[in-house]
Amino acid sequence: MGPIRLRQPVLAYGVGSGNGLDARATGAQDASLLSPQQQQPGQRLAPLPYKPSEFELFVQRRAGMSEMGEGADALTVRRLGAELMTRTEDPNSADYSPQVPPDYLIKSGDEIVVTLWGSVDADVRVVVDRTGRINIPRVGPVLVSGVRYAELPEVIRRRVAQVFRNFDLSVSLGQLRGVRVYVTGFVDRPGTYSVSSLSSVLNALLRAGGPSAAGSLRNITLQRGRQTVARFDLYDFLLKGDRSADALVQPDDVIHVGPLGAQVGVIGSVNRPVILEIKPGETVDDALRMAGGFTAVADRSRVAVERLEQRLGERLAELPLPVSGRLPLSNGDVLRVFSAVDAQLSVQKQNKRVRVEGEVARPGEYVLPASSSINDALRAAGGLSPSAYVFGTQFTRESVQRTQQQNYERALRDLETELSRNNATQRTNTADESAAQTARAAATSQLIERLRAVKPNGRIVLQMTPESASLPELALEDGDRLYIPPRGSTVGVFGSVFNAGNYLWGGPRSIDDYLRLAGGPTRGADRDSVFVIRANGSVVSALQDGSSWFGRGGSLKVPAQPGDTIFVPEEMNKTTLVQSFRDWTQILYQLGLGAAAIKVLRD
Repeated sequence: MGPIRLRQPVLAYGVGSGNGLDARATGAQDASLLSPQQQQPGQRLAPLPYKPSEFELFVQRRAGMSEMGEGADALTVRRLGAELMTRTEDPNSADYSPQVPPDYLIKSGDEIVVTLWGSVDADVRVVVDRTGRINIPRVGPVLVSGVRYAELPEVIRRRVAQVFRNFDLSVSLGQLRGVRVYVTGFVDRPGTYSVSSLSSVLNALLRAGGPSAAGSLRNITLQRGRQTVARFDLYDFLLKGDRSADALVQPDDVIHVGPLGAQVGVIGSVNRPVILEIKPGETVDDALRMAGGFTAVADRSRVAVERLEQRLGERLAELPLPVSGRLPLSNGDVLRVFSAVDAQLSVQKQNKRVRVEGEVARPGEYVLPASSSINDALRAAGGLSPSAYVFGTQFTRESVQRTQQQNYERALRDLETELSRNNATQRTNTADESAAQTARAAATSQLIERLRAVKPNGRIVLQMTPESASLPELALEDGDRLYIPPRGSTVGVFGSVFNAGNYLWGGPRSIDDYLRLAGGPTRGADRDSVFVIRANGSVVSALQDGSSWFGRGGSLKVPAQPGDTIFVPEEMNKTTLVQSFRDWTQILYQLGLGAAAIKVLRD
C-alpha cells in the first residue's frame, strides 16, 4: 500500500507561487492618499526635486566651487545621506523576497508551506486564519500564531504525529501578510503604505521617498499606539552600517520624521567634504570623524571654524588640534581643514632631490641640502668623467618647463588668432583665388597642429664657452635634472640643403665649410636667415643685432663646435600665411624645445 495522499484545501486568499508577497503586500499606497496621477496603474513615483537649503549653498560657496545650478547634482559638498533623498523608489513594487529570521513570529495572514513524505505524501499551502490556526487535511487544525519560525516545524510535527507515523516533513513560509503603516513628518511622500511583514523602519521610510530636504536623518521614531517603541538615527547606518535600531514594523505603526536639526559644514582636506546634522554636545572631533577623517595631505595640527553666530564680529577663528577637538559645535559652523601641500614652501628651507646622469662617476638621484648648487650635485655624483663635454650640459628644471609651456601656449593662441584674422579679411574674386585661400587655411591648420605637438623641456641655457671645464654656480631646485653628454663628434646640417645629415667634426672649420659638405643651400633657401643651435642650447643667427660672425652674401664664418646643429630655412613667400615658419623655428629653440621640434615641423 502506497503513501496516503492529502488533498490540498482551497486557500482563502489564493495560492501563491513562492516566497513573495500576497495581494495585500504589494507596497501600494492607500488610494485615498494618492493624487489622480499617482493612482494610474504602473505609474512610477519619482521623488520631488531636491532643492538644497540656503546653508548648503553657503557652504558650497565657502568651499570655493562655482554654483552650476540648484539641483542636487550641482552640489559638490552635499548633505550626508542626500542619496536617500534623491533616489527613485517605486512604491508600487513588491519587496524583495527576504530571508525569514528564526525569531519571526507567525501571525494571521501568513502562508505556510508544509511538505510531507514517507507514510504520507502531501504538499500543502495553508494560510493562518483569524484564530491563528492552519488546517491540514486529515490532521486537523494546528495553532501556529505567536510561534517562532525556528520552532514552527516541531509544532507541526507533533500535531501530524498524532495521526501518522514514519514520516518526514519540511516547513517554510510562502506569501507573507501585508502590514499597513503610516509615514508622517518631513518626508518626500507622507501617507499610508502596505509593506511586507518583514519590512523595517528603513524599508518603509524609503518607500516614502526618504526624509525631505527639511527632514531630519537623526530624529526618526517608530510609534505604536501612544508609545514610542524605537528611535532610529540614520547616521548609525550611513557611517557604521549599524541597523540594530531598525525595528520591524507592525500593523498601524507610525513612522515619524522630525524637522532638520542643527547643521555644520566640513570642507577642505577631509576624505568626504560634507554637510552634517549634529546633535547637542557633538564636537569638532565628531564632525571630522563623520567627514571620513583627514586626507593623507591634510594639516592635522589646526582647523579653521567660521561661526555664523559671530558674523558681526570675528567670524573666523583658528583652532589648534588636538586641544580644540572637544570644542562643541554650533548651528551654522563651517570647519575647514587645511592642506599641508598646497602652499608653496620656501626653497631655502627644503632639501633638493636632483638627478645627475651622463658622464659622471656615479649617475643617479641624490638628495642634497637646501643651499646646494649644480657643482654640489656633480661632486655628489663623483665628478666628471674624462669624456665629459661640459659645454653641452643639459640642465632642465620643472618650474621652467611649466613657464615655458604657458608662454608657448599663449604664443600659439596669438598666432592662431592672427592667422584666422588674415584668412577672414582676404578677398577672393575668382574660383582659383578661393581654392588657393582654402589651401592656405588648411596648411595653416596643419602648421598649428604640428606646433601643438611640440612640448617644452624646461632646459636652461648655461652661459659657458666651448672651452669651459666647469659649470656655473647655480642654486638647485627640487626636481632638477643634470645631464652631462660625451663630447660630440658630429655637426648636423638640416633644412634647405642638398644633402641634410650629420658630418664628422674635424677641427677648426666654419659653418660655411659644413654647409658646403651638405651641398650648400638650395635655390629656395633663405641664406640670410641661417641659424646655428649650439650644444649648450643657445642660438646664433645672422638676424642677431651686432653679429660679426656672419658675413654678407651667404658667407658664414662662425666657427663650428662639436654637437652644433645648422638649420637653413626655406625662403617663404611673404604674401602667404606660412611665412612665420622661419620665425617659429627660432622661437622653438629659444624656448628650449630642441631639435625634435624642427623634425616635427619638417615632417
